[in-house]
Amino acid sequence: MLGGEGCLEAVRRINSRGGYAPHLSLSFDSHIFSIDTSRAPKAALQPDAYLITHAHSDHYGKSAMLSPRAVASVETARALEIRYDREYQGRTFRVGQSILVDQVLVDTHPTGHTIGSSAFSWQTDSGERVLVTGDVKDYRHLPKSDFLVMEANYGDPYDPSCIFEDDIAAFSEALDEGASFGAYAFGKAQRAVALMRAMGYRDEIGMDDKSLQLTSELLGQAAGPLAALNGAGINVVTPWNLNLVRSRAKYFLTGRRDTTYPTIQLSDHLDFRGLMRMIEHVSPERVLVYHPQGARAGLLAHHLQECGLDTTSLDCIDRFVR
Repeated sequence: MLGGEGCLEAVRRINSRGGYAPHLSLSFDSHIFSIDTSRAPKAALQPDAYLITHAHSDHYGKSAMLSPRAVASVETARALEIRYDREYQGRTFRVGQSILVDQVLVDTHPTGHTIGSSAFSWQTDSGERVLVTGDVKDYRHLPKSDFLVMEANYGDPYDPSCIFEDDIAAFSEALDEGASFGAYAFGKAQRAVALMRAMGYRDEIGMDDKSLQLTSELLGQAAGPLAALNGAGINVVTPWNLNLVRSRAKYFLTGRRDTTYPTIQLSDHLDFRGLMRMIEHVSPERVLVYHPQGARAGLLAHHLQECGLDTTSLDCIDRFVR
């Protein structure tokens, strides 16, 4: 058994090919919670729970959703089913609810990243407060913690593109001119529709099939009238479907610049400054930066170390299981 009384360890699993399974597990007391990872083979050490923070593919719910030990919000579970045409096998909760997971009281917190995205927090037997954020857009509902496991999608302090503001004014202007928008089917598309409704747009919105199903089910009545692609004057479709849209003006809702279409800055993440404010809000003693893959987790960890905070990143974890 990993860990022990009063011991909290971050652990990575070695997969059958000799590489690392995604992300990590946290071993504490007599429990193992796997975080945003794929299912372990039957012969491998099994976690007590697979905590799924949200339904984006780089958080590996496509695999974990098939385990009865999966734990995800009602909305995340449904989004996974729609996206992958699989039946969710685990347990669900309403974001904000407290649940028992392997006899551990786990609190859940909205993060504003997608509909149903959730952070998880709990306390070990020794009293250490643990918080796993997943991806975050709004940190205001996150609790104080001693050990923070966080994302760093825009955590590079040396990259100017990691500092940005959402350009809501440009989005409103494009809406007024009757533009259509490219947005990823899960997350960004629902945010775009919600913004349009908040800005007073009441007409039908055309969408590709997957975006329409996700938006209709996840937003419910708040989505307003929706139609098939080109079934309305304004469309919100996946970027690769923008070429099918008949609108004269088309924008890709993204912070990227390597695109064919003009862009409007609209992110589902905190920028670097927001991440630093989140850390100040949570006030941890220790930090583990676990996402995304690539250099940014390590760069943020290094920056936090220079700021005097005890920090490590996923690539520095030296405890492994098979």
